[in-house]
Amino acid sequence: PHPHTAARPPPPAPTSRPPLGLNLHLPYRASTCETPPPATWTERAHRVDAYQPAPRTEIERAIGDGLPIADTVFVGGGTPTLVPADALAGVIDAIPVSPDAEITVECNPDDVTVEMLRTYRSAGVNRVSLGVQSMSAHVLAALGRTHDRANVARAVEAIAASAVPTFNLDLIYGAVGETIDDWRRTVEAALAFDPPHVSAYALTVEAGTPLAGQPDRHPDDDDQADKYELVDDLLGAAGLQNYEVSNWSRPGHESRHNHLYWNQDDYRGFGCAAHSHATGRRWWNLRTPDRYIESIRNGAAVEAASESLDADTRRFEALQLALRTRNGVPRSAFSPATLELLDGLVIEHPTDPARVVLTRPGRLVANEISLRLA
Repeated sequence: PHPHTAARPPPPAPTSRPPLGLNLHLPYRASTCETPPPATWTERAHRVDAYQPAPRTEIERAIGDGLPIADTVFVGGGTPTLVPADALAGVIDAIPVSPDAEITVECNPDDVTVEMLRTYRSAGVNRVSLGVQSMSAHVLAALGRTHDRANVARAVEAIAASAVPTFNLDLIYGAVGETIDDWRRTVEAALAFDPPHVSAYALTVEAGTPLAGQPDRHPDDDDQADKYELVDDLLGAAGLQNYEVSNWSRPGHESRHNHLYWNQDDYRGFGCAAHSHATGRRWWNLRTPDRYIESIRNGAAVEAASESLDADTRRFEALQLALRTRNGVPRSAFSPATLELLDGLVIEHPTDPARVVLTRPGRLVANEISLRLA
């Protein structure tokens, strides 16, 4: 067995309890890009090394305070694959998880090797999320990404060779200069890898990113709508079913971790800027790595701030999240007059007449429809 295997604390005896997800945030990325994830920093090797022990210490303290067993774990960033595989496996091993836990690591195709994934696998990782974004060189350049199609192919081959049971390809559409044919080729190239799950996200403009200050490069709504319809057609024809506005999968390969968010279940975040939620209370950690590391070293609290949702706000958010999924919302979530107005955008659930779901045209305007929830 791998030396990490014995490190994980034994899970508590099974009890009837709500599900819990755990997020591990590793904030460093290899280079500057147009749309960096929130709270991420360009890699400096010494800073990555200094950061590694801190989340594990935070997790161990939470275990001492009674951290419940986790049903899903998602390791994201940033670029988790910048951290040495043994070190990351050691952190994952510190997490008490259920025997059938879904444990996902977000990976940059440039970094993936069979040895890396086998080390992850020995720590219980059973899902990989590959940040592919595009298969077009000029689109990847526009997004500030460095990988290419050959690296994606090698990464997918490494997943198979390492026996990781399932994987996800993440795609982004709407970058400046991306034609509908570029997008078609990206989706077709992704499907050639026979992925069990694909996430396709419309490029969004986040405040503070390089893209935010360049309005001439902002995505066009009509262009993105055309590309959404195209990806839905191509993925559906390949047997991947849409189960949330931006997610398609083969049966049994849906992301359990994402379902925790959509179901408004509890989750705990570890690492700088990581967010947590428990029964309507949200809180988040110190944002910058340096302040976070210093607080961990000093034994100080790393929570930066929090908010508590009242019952009405929580109910409304639950409906907004559920509306995005194939389970939809109760028919009573809309007034009869609103349902009539939304004809063609929402329809009766195929197996439950008491619920309604978005049609594809409805998915294109899901945010606007959610504002009409009662």
